[in-house]
Amino acid sequence: MYRFIRSLLFLLNPEIAHHISMKGLKLACFFGLIRRKRITSKPIMIMGLKFPNRVGLAAGLDKNAEYITPLAKLGFGFIEVGTVTPRSQPGNTRPRSFRLIKEKGIINRFGFNNVGIDQFIKNIKKAKFKGVLGINIGKNFDTPIERAVQDYLICFRKAYRYAGYIAINVSSPNTKNLRHLQSEKYLETLLKSLKNEQKKLHKKFKKLVPFVVKISPDNSSKQLKSIANLLLKYKVDGVIATNTTIDRRAILNSKYSMEEGGLSGAPLNKKSTNVIKYLNKCLNGKIPIIGVGGIITADDGIEKIKNGASLIQIYTGLIFRGHELVNELCKATR
Repeated sequence: MYRFIRSLLFLLNPEIAHHISMKGLKLACFFGLIRRKRITSKPIMIMGLKFPNRVGLAAGLDKNAEYITPLAKLGFGFIEVGTVTPRSQPGNTRPRSFRLIKEKGIINRFGFNNVGIDQFIKNIKKAKFKGVLGINIGKNFDTPIERAVQDYLICFRKAYRYAGYIAINVSSPNTKNLRHLQSEKYLETLLKSLKNEQKKLHKKFKKLVPFVVKISPDNSSKQLKSIANLLLKYKVDGVIATNTTIDRRAILNSKYSMEEGGLSGAPLNKKSTNVIKYLNKCLNGKIPIIGVGGIITADDGIEKIKNGASLIQIYTGLIFRGHELVNELCKATR
């Protein structure tokens, strides 16, 4: 059934197709056409949180936390929403999403289009979801990099009570200079500020909400080592590896190879897995890794776990494969 639906959706602009499919999912859930997928799996404890299975939804699919309830019915062990910023913003100009059907990939340059943290939290409150919810936060496009910490702190404070964990996005290639925050100078300041805030909020709400850092697949080994050292120094709860790539070597023959933006899907798979492997070595198993990037088959997910990921996430694979991929991954990784 999904293959037929996908063939129709792929006739449309990717962004329009996305909105239609998400609205359709919501309607199907409302009318009781979707029953929650229950796959027997041994729950696992990561970052002090109990995950019913290892398979999660990556940030980006539900940018405004509007579809948490229907997405939960697909069988995910956890769901991550966002990226959200302090103020609402429209993102980059359209077209800003390109579907690479042959390569099973997507290029996007959305630029953190979202409704802003206040409306975002209101949307979360409406959701009927009791599982692990990740909230992915970022900075507004017009906030100077030197003042980025304040944007993250605003979102961190407002998201804290409602999050299972908070993901710090410093690696999207679609917000100018954002990836500079992965440099030692900026990252240390950011992590120190967030760790202090986490301690204050833990005391205030009597609840410890872990935070993780989402990194780029385009970092050099030297950069990854530097990032790992800071994660260990500040006892960060976890790391997401990886975001999308600006590397185009895997799609040189694609008509979209010259489009700006982050590349996700199958062309990213090997690159992200290599980052996970090296990062795991640097961290020596002391900090859990959430592996994401190019998981299209069950074998892709298993490979990430073998190379050091404790949990995995999908996004582009869901678009190309549908919910059957969630089922396959849950069964393969239980």
